[in-house]
Amino acid sequence: MPRAPSPSAASTATGGADASAENDDTDDELLRPPENFAMVSPKLYRSSFPRTRNFPFLRSLGLKSVMVLVQEPYPEENLEFLKREGILFFQFGMPANKEPFVSIPEDKIVAALSTILDVRNHPMLIHCNKGKHRTGCVVGCLRRLQLWSLVSVFDEYRRYSHPKSRAMDLQCIEAFGGLPKTVDRAHLPRWATLDPPPLPPTAPLPVGAASALSTDDETSSVGEP
Repeated sequence: MPRAPSPSAASTATGGADASAENDDTDDELLRPPENFAMVSPKLYRSSFPRTRNFPFLRSLGLKSVMVLVQEPYPEENLEFLKREGILFFQFGMPANKEPFVSIPEDKIVAALSTILDVRNHPMLIHCNKGKHRTGCVVGCLRRLQLWSLVSVFDEYRRYSHPKSRAMDLQCIEAFGGLPKTVDRAHLPRWATLDPPPLPPTAPLPVGAASALSTDDETSSVGEP
């Protein structure tokens, strides 16, 4: 995986070699990951909405596909970039979980995960607007299929959604029931299964828990910084 950009050291000498080093530093600085960028699993990445300044970094990943989880039309400049690079585009538009009446339909998560769990689409980038809530729910359900404990899944979700986590997102992840048996197992990554582990008998998250959590962080328009 390409390394994240680092500030270049100021050159104190002159000459061809130093000029070349400065050029190399400049090239490194152009590789700017989108906010909240991280590797989820080998050849699978997550992030916030990529901006044009992030395109060189995305190119360096050698992506085969990009999956967006927002409902709005994809920006033309992003579509043009994907077309130039020969990158497949998947859009599984889903609403953000917001109490009391808006929730992500599980069939949307199942459809997204069925595409994510096909190695023919890897390397893949998954993103929403901020890379926090919708992306966090999909990745959280994926972690269930990787047999992570709920404690670890929730910890990762909170790390990326900080400072505004949502109780409904945690409930969505906990209630996830796995993928249908019809999913193509021939192209399943080695690091995933189709069924989450059975949950221990624990009390569900209290309905009022959301009052202790912020509920609004992905209301910006598509690609808005």
